[in-house]
Amino acid sequence: MAEPPQELRNVFFNYSNYGTMTIDDLQSFLVRNQGETNATREDAQAIFDSLKHLNIFQRRGLQLEAFLRYLLGDLNHPLSSSPGVHHDMNAPLAHYFIYTGHNSYLTGNQINSACSADPIAKALRRGVRVIELDLWPNSNENDAEVRHGGALSMTSPVELDKCLVAIKENAFLASEYPVVITFEDHLTPSLQSKVAKLVTKIFGDMLYKTGSEYSTEFPSPECLKRKVLISTKPPKEYLENQKRRESREEWEEPGTAEMDEEETSDTTEEDCETLTSKKEQAEGREHDPDEDEDKTTPEYRHLIAIHAGKTKGELLDWLMDDPRKVRRLSLSEQELENATRKHGPAVVRFTQRNVLRIFPKGTRFDSSNYNPFTGWMHGAQMVAFNMQGHGRHLWIMQGMFKANGGCGYVKKPDFLLDRGPNNEVFNPGEELPVKIVLRVKIYLGEGWHVDFHHTDFDRYSPPDFYARVGIAGAPADQRMERTRAVEDQWLPVWNQDFGFPLTVPELAVLTIEVLEYDTTGKPDFGGQTCLPVSELKTGIRAVPLHDRKGDKYKHTRLLMRFGFETPYHF
Repeated sequence: MAEPPQELRNVFFNYSNYGTMTIDDLQSFLVRNQGETNATREDAQAIFDSLKHLNIFQRRGLQLEAFLRYLLGDLNHPLSSSPGVHHDMNAPLAHYFIYTGHNSYLTGNQINSACSADPIAKALRRGVRVIELDLWPNSNENDAEVRHGGALSMTSPVELDKCLVAIKENAFLASEYPVVITFEDHLTPSLQSKVAKLVTKIFGDMLYKTGSEYSTEFPSPECLKRKVLISTKPPKEYLENQKRRESREEWEEPGTAEMDEEETSDTTEEDCETLTSKKEQAEGREHDPDEDEDKTTPEYRHLIAIHAGKTKGELLDWLMDDPRKVRRLSLSEQELENATRKHGPAVVRFTQRNVLRIFPKGTRFDSSNYNPFTGWMHGAQMVAFNMQGHGRHLWIMQGMFKANGGCGYVKKPDFLLDRGPNNEVFNPGEELPVKIVLRVKIYLGEGWHVDFHHTDFDRYSPPDFYARVGIAGAPADQRMERTRAVEDQWLPVWNQDFGFPLTVPELAVLTIEVLEYDTTGKPDFGGQTCLPVSELKTGIRAVPLHDRKGDKYKHTRLLMRFGFETPYHF
């Protein structure tokens, strides 16, 4: 362990008697310094017991070294000590952010990676609650398979039953709260019927069915515990879309690929104008709605617990809240940007009762992700991410859903759900005052010499670590700071503090990354983590770091202090 800063020594001596901290002293430290007002003598005893195996432990009390080992240990975690799930789980589904995957069956990029049930299982074990499956007829057109469609896609398919079994076996290992399966449906009515029988057979009593065509309110996560819900377009909407596609193809050049909802949303403006003109001509042809209804498959329609689809008309029409029924609307990240720029409050109003799903634009061939806060600031429940992807946005997503015991459901803040006396809602575009200031101090770090190979950094000398700490959140809150680089140290001591004024602390995520300074080029990665500010514990805390995929290192961690101040003091 590195030589601790004098501040940490002072804390120890302030709560100890002549260099020895008793159980009562430790309880006083937990209450007064750590802000754990309900800490008991038994809590302090449990900390003592956790240190007994160390050679530095003494029966009469903790010495400085043992106290520091506690501070860096697993019992001194940085997030809310409330056991497990602690948000109100009895509100409608629309009142929660839900951990959501996109193209959940892909193992890598969107073009030629393999499709498999393995990434589905892995996502569920991480707490993801929404799984997306793209359903297509197989080559013989006698069964459904799961694969990524589109003109550029060369992904190999996986059997639907393997995906469904993986969901059944892994759905409730990380969380008891409901799993939603969104079908991107490209099937004929006969194959829809076949899928309905397969889904019913595999899930049995786990499958939630509404018993009615539409609902005026979604049920709560609490009453849906250990249930699986299907969300897709009703078959009639599928048939109407199929008619439009077939009619549109008559107007298109030979070889033009069929595009689904996600693919068409990412065409260029010029392409959209051409398609719209052809589509309008095609939609002008009459068809018999009763004939469509006769062709629908009741087994498939009765599976649908969350109905999806866009209403007719323009963007603002899609966002209309129908008091007679609730539904799910899907928008690409680009469509969301357009909607929030023009109709921000309308998006918030829609998401108070209905579910809004956002998906990555079609040009993210590398399975990268996008800024989730545009969706979250407007109440979007399902901000769908490529969980097999990588990068800072995915780390932020993982950090957000560490909240509420990691159950995959995070209650939306009240300001996104409230309505004023004149039916007004929160306007994310308005300038907001600073509510609170987060104070962050980075003392030191350890564990790299165990979790990393010495050649992962400088080949001939110890690493030169520095830390980047910042806020991801509302546009006004986004900010990044960094410490100095500590040269030639596996056990860096920074002892630097920073302040972050926050206008929307309820949605803010603290981002932390350690890098190794490299004079020859790009810095080397030394670990990262993201933490929801709303659940940070105050006081001195051990902060474990994770690798690029989000898996926690066994030993690498930082010792930090967190506190909150009023804006006046800042």
